[in-house]
Amino acid sequence: MTELQLQSTLTCPQCGHQAVETMPTTACQFFYECTACGELLRPAPGDCCVFCSYGTVPCPPIQQQKPCCG
Repeated sequence: MTELQLQSTLTCPQCGHQAVETMPTTACQFFYECTACGELLRPAPGDCCVFCSYGTVPCPPIQQQKPCCG
């Protein structure tokens, strides 16, 4: 089994700013405010959280092939 990764680099689709963030393991993160431009990121259609939409690593439940945010 692959080790769970808890850090992901989020990239703002508005300004391109990147920030390394630690993902929660007990809940999905539906919103993230870009620290550069203030854009409020929300998951893209079909994604469960901002990490799955804008991160370099999907959220922990998806990494473990489990249902997310159920």
